[in-house]
Amino acid sequence: QVLLIESGGGLVQAGGSLRLSCAASGRTFSNYRMAWFRQSPGKERVFVSAISGSGGRTYYADSVKGRFTISRDNAKNTLYLQMDSLKPEDTAVYYCAADDSGRGGLPSTSGQYDYWGQGTQVTVSS
Repeated sequence: QVLLIESGGGLVQAGGSLRLSCAASGRTFSNYRMAWFRQSPGKERVFVSAISGSGGRTYYADSVKGRFTISRDNAKNTLYLQMDSLKPEDTAVYYCAADDSGRGGLPSTSGQYDYWGQGTQVTVSS
């Protein structure tokens, strides 16, 4: 069982920045591939970014590429999402997700991740 707790959401003006954190339980955090998803009201949950267990490989949705940076600190069992140049369309609840299966790749489908946090709200005003 993996417990994930997100933090760092809030209200920011367009063009601003936020950094989300996701604290994870478990002794083998470095074995988990991790991801961020987001969900806007009335819409499906969509992929934002993913990172390999070592942090050496990352993958981004086109909508955030060049503006968001995913990273992790395996010594602290923590995943991050640095969000810069925020836009109103980035407004959503952001979820971190983990997969401890040991499978390769960085999937962008929610079904590939077994554990989810409770989400943190990000609101970008225009």
